[in-house]
Amino acid sequence: MKNELIQLTAIEAVSRLNSGDISPLEMISAAEARIMEVEPLINALPTLCFERARERASLLMAGKNRNNSNKPGWLAGLPVAIKDLTDVEGVRTTYGSPIYANHIPKVSHPIVKRIEDMGGIVIAKSNTPEFGAGGSTFNEVFGKTRNPWNTSLTPAGSTGGGAAALAAGEIWLAHGSDHGGSLRRPATY
Repeated sequence: MKNELIQLTAIEAVSRLNSGDISPLEMISAAEARIMEVEPLINALPTLCFERARERASLLMAGKNRNNSNKPGWLAGLPVAIKDLTDVEGVRTTYGSPIYANHIPKVSHPIVKRIEDMGGIVIAKSNTPEFGAGGSTFNEVFGKTRNPWNTSLTPAGSTGGGAAALAAGEIWLAHGSDHGGSLRRPATY
């Protein structure tokens, strides 16, 4: 069933989560299995936080969402990846820079809080060039991310980690940012 789940679109996955047909914990396990299978080849998600994700999933399943509504939110427990330029409380966030190689934020960025309030479950940080500056996803902390369609090529940048993870079927949804083509370039590769 894990392989079947990873093949769902984000919309299909949310629908099945909302119906109770599958649980957030099953989705996390499916993503984890796929990540372990392909990550050594593409290096899209260098920071993983499955334990934190399972804790969040358990809270959602117990009706204890961050938004205090006792509803799972419209993402309904869908695992997501957050770009390594964006702080996630308690999860290593490097901004792709050796200067911040050991940085663990104490507070999540407001967009991460919003994603979690809507029922998203952060399972990983996606690779990015240092400080998001670059058309290829490479940095001194994690190395280069490879295009899953042809690993000798780049997935572009700066949201190349998220794009590669989506294309490889590691996750259903990835956060990104764009100030000069950082989402648009990876979407075309």
